[in-house]
Amino acid sequence: MAKWTPKHEAPEPLEGPVVATVVGGTILWFVLFLVQLPFYGWFDDRDATWWIWACLAGAGLGLIGIWYVRGRDAALKRAAAAEAERAQSGIGDQPRD
Repeated sequence: MAKWTPKHEAPEPLEGPVVATVVGGTILWFVLFLVQLPFYGWFDDRDATWWIWACLAGAGLGLIGIWYVRGRDAALKRAAAAEAERAQSGIGDQPRD
């Protein structure tokens, strides 16, 4: 069986307002949870309470996602600042022996 090899290079990842996107999604999940909560009895009668708890789980996982993407964003900014500082000071321009 031959190993599959891609025919083209993978595209660059999209960069954008990642933190804002994750915060918006988390808020949306929490709002959906709050909107469905008054109808808990209706969902319970139909054995569909998982809809409510899925929204709460989405909000909880979104909080973890916010923590993660904020840390990633801060690390990217630190790396860019360090690179700019290195470029400005000229470190790394000398050839190594």
